[in-house]
Amino acid sequence: MKLKDRVAIVTGGGSGIGAASALAFAAEGARVMIVDLDEAKAKRTVEAIEKAGGHAVALRGDVTSAAANEAMVERAMTLWSRLDIVFANAGVPQWKTDVEDVDEALFDQIMAVNVKGVFLAAKYAMPVMKKARRGVFLVTASTAGIRPRPGGQVYAASKGAVITFTKGLALEAAQYGVRVVAVAPVATFTPMLATFMNKREVDEEGLKAYIATVPLGRLNQPEDLARAAVFLASDDAAMITGSVVEVDGGRCI
Repeated sequence: MKLKDRVAIVTGGGSGIGAASALAFAAEGARVMIVDLDEAKAKRTVEAIEKAGGHAVALRGDVTSAAANEAMVERAMTLWSRLDIVFANAGVPQWKTDVEDVDEALFDQIMAVNVKGVFLAAKYAMPVMKKARRGVFLVTASTAGIRPRPGGQVYAASKGAVITFTKGLALEAAQYGVRVVAVAPVATFTPMLATFMNKREVDEEGLKAYIATVPLGRLNQPEDLARAAVFLASDDAAMITGSVVEVDGGRCI
């Protein structure tokens, strides 16, 4: 098992990429804390992990809150006395909107969840990892942070910010033996997909338009990101830090 006896925290672990990654971490032997604003969803991920024979706990947490981020790290340390992996995955999307029509409150929300949430996770997890002189801090970025689509300028800016944050944090953490890596998915079959398509629900027209932009001819499944996250969190990726791994079927070429 690639992650045997390691401890992982996954934010936004109640659905989509977070849930798939939590399941994959557990399948590789990690004990996983599932953090989500929706506690019921977090518990469903825990149930799926336990049903498969893994070990996990659920914790309701708002990633925009310093207290919640501090609490999740403290809880993991209380339960398991170590912290090896943090996957700062929680995020919110943006409807296709011209900049003049973007509400200031929406801008604040996107930046709070997508950027501040990653910063706060690092603020409280990194001291534990530095002290232990080991650990991997993963971030869900996006191809939008590399090649934005029209009408998603705030979302793109938030993901561009975490890409740069990843690189800066990797430089800081390297002397402690801690790695920091971002994954940049193309559109993925998660609850946010319809919003990215600017539709109330995913339809054939929207899928066709998105798939046409991906050279490999399909969108991501959450498991595509989960497999990448397992690799990056494992010792197989021991020399990868500060990188942005594009899981995008060639979209960013």
